[in-house]
Amino acid sequence: MAAMSDSSAPQWITGLMESLGAPGAGIAIALENLFPPIPSEVILPLAGFTAATGQMNLVAVLIWTTVGSVVGALALYWVGALLGRDRTVAIAAKIPLLKVADIEKTEAWFTKHGTKAVFFGRMLPIFRSLISVPAGIERMPLPVFLALTTLGSAIWNTLFVMAGYLLGDNWETVTEYVSVYSKVVLAVAVLGVLVFLGVRVFRPGGGQRRG
Repeated sequence: MAAMSDSSAPQWITGLMESLGAPGAGIAIALENLFPPIPSEVILPLAGFTAATGQMNLVAVLIWTTVGSVVGALALYWVGALLGRDRTVAIAAKIPLLKVADIEKTEAWFTKHGTKAVFFGRMLPIFRSLISVPAGIERMPLPVFLALTTLGSAIWNTLFVMAGYLLGDNWETVTEYVSVYSKVVLAVAVLGVLVFLGVRVFRPGGGQRRG
């Protein structure tokens, strides 16, 4: 796959695709779910571009990248399931400024909005991986988790694979736009954490731990 040799993608990603084809793209996406810093915004458009050159089948790329997303998400789901509620509460009780009540509120929120969180979370950088953990902790029914994960991941993957497929040699422009999107999502998340900490520290009695 000489067409990939000139790209700016990490060498191990191009190596997987060169060696295994579409399944290699699926493995890369599975790893991206387990290690969020790995850039799906590079893997998916590159896979689409490679399909456009005829070196991989487009349908196979869409199928394998979605399979990879589901496999990676399922691994994190079981991490959450093995961690369980009791361990999560025990860990939270040892973290400064975090209360057991925060976990209980999160549980209540996830019980009410968990299906939407898992589905739409697949389209948010960073959260697309992490959302599997609370789903496992709360033991969301596995068929529901798999259905939502498959559908949400298929939409996300198809969007970026097709962008790379249609843009051809300009596939790398996709990464520029997604990079901005990722930074905005990260900034909002960091701001949310800072607001939480600020309220907890400066609110009267906020620094006192209560169950």
